[in-house]
Formats: sequence, C-alpha cells, structure tokens
Amino acid sequence: MGVLDDKVAIVTGSARGIGRATAELLAEQGAKVVINDLDADVAQQTASEIQGDTAVFGGDLTKGDAPDQLVQTAIDSFGKLDIIVNNAGYTLDAPIHKMSDDWWQKMLDIHVTVPFKVIRAAAPHLREPAKQEREEGREVFRKIVNVSSISGTMGNAGQANYSAGKNAVVGLTKTLAKEWGQFKINVNAVAFGYIETRLTASKVEDNVMEIGGEKVQLGIPDQLRGMASMLIPLGRPGTPEEAAGGVFFLCSPWSNYVHGQVLNVTGGQFTGMTT
Repeated sequence: MGVLDDKVAIVTGSARGIGRATAELLAEQGAKVVINDLDADVAQQTASEIQGDTAVFGGDLTKGDAPDQLVQTAIDSFGKLDIIVNNAGYTLDAPIHKMSDDWWQKMLDIHVTVPFKVIRAAAPHLREPAKQEREEGREVFRKIVNVSSISGTMGNAGQANYSAGKNAVVGLTKTLAKEWGQFKINVNAVAFGYIETRLTASKVEDNVMEIGGEKVQLGIPDQLRGMASMLIPLGRPGTPEEAAGGVFFLCSPWSNYVHGQVLNVTGGQFTGMTT
C-alpha cells in the first residue's frame, strides 16, 4: 500500500535527473505516472525501468498543442488526473548584454508558458470532478507542483532569462492557488538550490543536449562547483532523490493544508553561488 494508490500523475521532463527521481518515488508510493521527455526513446526506456503503471508522452512541450496531448495521454491511459509536476527545463546562460532575444524567449517558454499551458489543458480534468465532490460534501485533494529555483527567487548572475522564468512560475503558482483552492487543488512550488544533475555537472564538451536541432551546452564551471561545500551549510549538493523528496511531500496527503507556498530545497543555501 502506498500513500498515492489510485492517483494519476504527470511529471514533465521525467526521463532523467530530478524528474526521473520524482517519477520513481511517486510510482513507488502507488501513483500511475506519465513520463515525458524531449527524447521519446529515453522516456520509453525510463518508463520501462520504473516499477508500476506508466505511460509515455515524448515531445517538446513548447511546440504546438503538445501540452494538450500530454494531458490527454494521462486521460486516455488512466482515465483521470490527480497530480501535475511541472519539472521540465534547462538553462541557457549569458550576461544580459550578450543575451539574444532567442535565448531570453526560450527560457520563458519552457519555464513559464509550458506550465501554464499544461495546467490550462488539465483544468477540466481537475476542476469538474472537484465540483461534483463539493456537491457531495466530500474533500478530495489534487496537487500541482511547479519547479522553481533559488536562481529565480533570489537572482543569479548570468541567468537573467532563467531567473526571470523561474520567478515568474512563483507568481503563476500563487495566483493559481488563489483561484483553485476552492476546488481543493493544492498549488505549490519547490525552489531547488544546487542539485547534482546534468545542469550542474562540469561544463565539459560532451555535457550537451539538443533542443530543436540546436546543441545546448549544460553545466557550470568547476570553480563554482568546488565552492559548494563552503556555500551550502549541509556541506554538499543535493541528490536528485533528495530533491524528489520535497516534491513528493507536496504531492502527498501530508501537504493538504500547504497551499500557495514555495518550499526551498537547498541544503540551507540562501546566499553565495546562486544568489
């Protein structure tokens, strides 16, 4: 028996890193999970490796009606939707005076517009059952967790585009919390600090991903990576599994009275490298 038995979850960007760790933890606790990634083959492989019921939607959520198709995948596969984790994202770093319009827009598209479109597509599948339950005098909680970053909540040099997007998703979260609280849909965000993923690995030649045919360099300079033990009170970066723990709490029954909040998952880091 898991605390999420009979729940259906979408986790975007869930073939690797924090997204995968989150999908694994939700599935371990009984949820049926829709796995999403840019690379459909990797998403399919991840789904096959996760214990539990999974479905797959491979594709770029910034393109066309992909967010609607993602939500429809959950409905077609499992008949309902209870949990959304808007996790998909990446970074394109440059100082403001060297940042292109394209890089600025790409970060807003993936970090703000995609969560908005996924939530909007999911609206009838979350709100309508809740209206029926309200008429029957029952409380059934559903969950939306948007992934932010302390780069967004506190700013970070070289990441004006990413920081703007990650801060904007906090505004989206708090507004939606005010609109949908009446339907017992908990809407919260997590703001991650330094978590060991492809985005925070060494900035080396083979640490790249492909977005729309363009190769994107991932990672951060080793000099900054080496400062982690001094800047993080717990003395090290977090693991994807530890990051997933914060998301899981906000998806669980224990967070039913937590609403419109930003949970910092940082190892205590609030100043230094990413502020």
